Amino acid sequence: MLSNNNSNKMFFLFILFFSTLISISSNSWFGCWIGLEINLLSFIPLISNSKNLLSVETSLKYFLTQSLASINFLFMILIKFSLLKNFNMNNIISIMMNSSLLMKMGSMPFHFWFPNIVEGLSWMNNFILMTWQKISPMILLSYYFNKNFLIFMIIMNLIIGSLGGLNQTSLRKLLAFSSINNLGWMILSIMISENLWLFYFTIYSMMILMMISLFLMMNVYFMNQMFINNMNFFIKLNMLINFLSLGGLPPFMGFMPKWIIINFLLINKFYFLTFIFMMTSLIIIYYYIRIIYSSFMFNYFKMKWMNFFTKNNFMLLINLSSFISISSMILSTFIFM
Repeated sequence: MLSNNNSNKMFFLFILFFSTLISISSNSWFGCWIGLEINLLSFIPLISNSKNLLSVETSLKYFLTQSLASINFLFMILIKFSLLKNFNMNNIISIMMNSSLLMKMGSMPFHFWFPNIVEGLSWMNNFILMTWQKISPMILLSYYFNKNFLIFMIIMNLIIGSLGGLNQTSLRKLLAFSSINNLGWMILSIMISENLWLFYFTIYSMMILMMISLFLMMNVYFMNQMFINNMNFFIKLNMLINFLSLGGLPPFMGFMPKWIIINFLLINKFYFLTFIFMMTSLIIIYYYIRIIYSSFMFNYFKMKWMNFFTKNNFMLLINLSSFISISSMILSTFIFM
């Protein structure tokens, strides 16, 4: 039964991977829509678990929101290519198409489903939702976007993503609001160039993977669990490095793509936008440091079942990634020379 379940998961993961490739490599909007639909129908079996009612509710919520976005996307395609050949309404059509793609990504102002769904998923499903599931809507967004509308959405994503995480106690919701904030950076990067977006997305995925690996290894889901657990010092240090890297603090790896984007904004005299990017990053770093400071400074209960994590070989990989994160700014000077 277990092997059958695993083989099903492997099959759906393959379809998930394949559907994104269909969507981003299609030469028609209908092909893109079909890719998005296959992607949706392959992700739902991965997140639903009949033994867990919260998981079933989450998969239903995910299906409803994504299908609503897909219907809107398809409707706009039909209007654009069949009814409006003689009318000039490209502005409204582009805003509606962008809105449906932003809803698929969990962007502001369609972000309400995202933290709720994240709360009902396992850590690895969260990783897929926060990284892989953003690829096809983001690439489709770059094909046909309304610049002024997207700049407004970027500002709203940055503000909501930073302020929304301030009162969260759940680590999954915290990462969800962090993801909404990073979505603002990603949308701007794809408006600048696809290579910059790829660079940002790769580094963001690595940082999220390391954070989720640490949480999965320690089996924590809420902040108070981090405060009372007797963690190994190296685990705490890794968490500090990865949190600060995710916040975009120099000299960590997460600062590099943000540095390039801010540099671009300053060269092109987008001073107000730069100010918002920097202020919201400071708020995010504040609530990351709040978690880290508390978990470093509090007295702990000695928990026997936590000891085996320190002997795990997985720590070697996490230590290596943290070293790369610290040294990436030094290494980048050799790359950019």
